[in-house]
Amino acid sequence: MSELRFVRMGYGADRVEYQAAWDEQRRVHAARFADEIPDTCLLLEHPPVYTAGRRTSDSERPLDGTPVIDVDRGGKITWHGPGQLVGYPIMKLPRPVDVVAHVRRLEEALIRTCAEFGLETSRVEGRSGVWVLGEPKADADRPAFGGLSLDLDPRLHDEEFDPRLNGPEYAPSNAGQRREDRKIAAIGIRVAKGVTMHGFALNVNPDNTWFDRIVPCGIRDAGVTSLANELGSALTIADVLPVAERHLADILENTEPRPRAVEPAPATVESTPAQPAPAA
Repeated sequence: MSELRFVRMGYGADRVEYQAAWDEQRRVHAARFADEIPDTCLLLEHPPVYTAGRRTSDSERPLDGTPVIDVDRGGKITWHGPGQLVGYPIMKLPRPVDVVAHVRRLEEALIRTCAEFGLETSRVEGRSGVWVLGEPKADADRPAFGGLSLDLDPRLHDEEFDPRLNGPEYAPSNAGQRREDRKIAAIGIRVAKGVTMHGFALNVNPDNTWFDRIVPCGIRDAGVTSLANELGSALTIADVLPVAERHLADILENTEPRPRAVEPAPATVESTPAQPAPAA
């Protein structure tokens, strides 16, 4: 691929309002589609904002009526805000577009970014984004049955369990204390006219309690975390930004994306009218 251009739109005191960044995304998208500019990645930090992808259900939104911006990306509801590095890679992909392969490339770049700071992260089967895996529970830690020791976790029995209604011990921001899987980077994209929009959000040092008002990404049995929280350090966006840029460039510039494989249509056998049998 050609060289990836990075544009640092603003962070810290220069955080970029979500609507302004969305408008810039659309402008850059149009220019990339017209081949007026190379592949471009916008990097920035937002003031606090909730955004909801097309698959977000009403039950996943804030219960207190906090405003949410509905956007045209995939995925569900999430939060952006201070302490979170947001990246919008706007790239032209070959057709037919392989969206999953593009997501995997972004995940790999962020996994390598976290590793450089000493944090091992991973993917979770069936879920996008980058995760810190929880610890598997030993049998001794599982709920006991019978008598006064009965202590059932409602999350195991109720698909509609809502952590927002059941106390801080079930809040997404406390997933690490529960030894559950926790997401450190969310990914949600849209591909229009073969060009990508939206992208990723890497939690560097945000206040994760912002996620407790929603069901982040529509996932009820896991939570969220950050680099600073997992490492116990005071990392900042300024620390992580150049490292993320380097790994994004390495992955996105040196990978040759290929079109999604298309299975050939099964051959059709044309039937011919039956011929009359020859006379005996």
